[in-house]
Amino acid sequence: MRNLLVAVTSVLAFAVSTGTAAGAPLPSPEIFATNNTAIITDPADPRLQDRLVRFDREVRGIVRANGGHTTRSTLLDGVFYSSDLQQTTFERSRKFDVTLNAESLRHTASTIAKQFRQEAVLTFRFLPANSPAVDAVQVEVDGVTAAQVRQGLLDDAVAREKLGGGSVTLQGKAILLAGVDDLPTVRAFITTIGGDARKAKVRKGTWEFVGAQ
Repeated sequence: MRNLLVAVTSVLAFAVSTGTAAGAPLPSPEIFATNNTAIITDPADPRLQDRLVRFDREVRGIVRANGGHTTRSTLLDGVFYSSDLQQTTFERSRKFDVTLNAESLRHTASTIAKQFRQEAVLTFRFLPANSPAVDAVQVEVDGVTAAQVRQGLLDDAVAREKLGGGSVTLQGKAILLAGVDDLPTVRAFITTIGGDARKAKVRKGTWEFVGAQ
C-alpha cells in the first residue's frame, strides 16, 4: 500500500492480549496490498465498492509463483495518509495470509508493488512477544469504521505520522499497525475515534514496507 503505513495512555490500564504465548503456533505472515493508485477522498466513491476479485486471483498467483499459497484473503476498507502529498485517501485493499518464509515474503511483496504500481506493499510477520526481532505491533479492535479512522487521522498529526493509516474489515474490525514503541499512540488513537482500547487485541511481530525492485 502507498505510504502505508497508523502520552497520557501510559497511566491507564488496558486489558489486552499482547504477543504470542511461548510454544503457541504463530499466525501466518500477512501481506497488505491494493491495486489502487488514485486519491479518493469521497467515502461514497463507487470505486470503494470494488471487491477486488481479479486482484485477489492475481496476487494468489504471485504467491504461488514464489513457493507459497494463500490461506485467507480479507477484503478491507483502507484509509491512508501520504506525508509527501499531505493527503488522506480511502481505498479498497486486501490482507493476504500466506505461507512464505521471510525472503519469499519480501520478494512477493516487491513483485506486487511493481505489478500494481505501488510505492510500497506492507508485510507483517508475527513473532513471539519476547523475540529480539520484534519491531512492530498489530492492533485489532471491533466497532470502528473507515470514516472514523479517516477523521481521526485528519484530527491527530501524531497518529498520522506514526500510523499513516489503518484498515477496517467489512465486519467493522479495525486493523492498525505501528512501531512497537508507538503502541501508546495506537491505544490513544483508538479511544479518540470511539473504539474500546480495553478490548483491543495486540500482537507483536516485524513489519516491512517493500517497494518494487
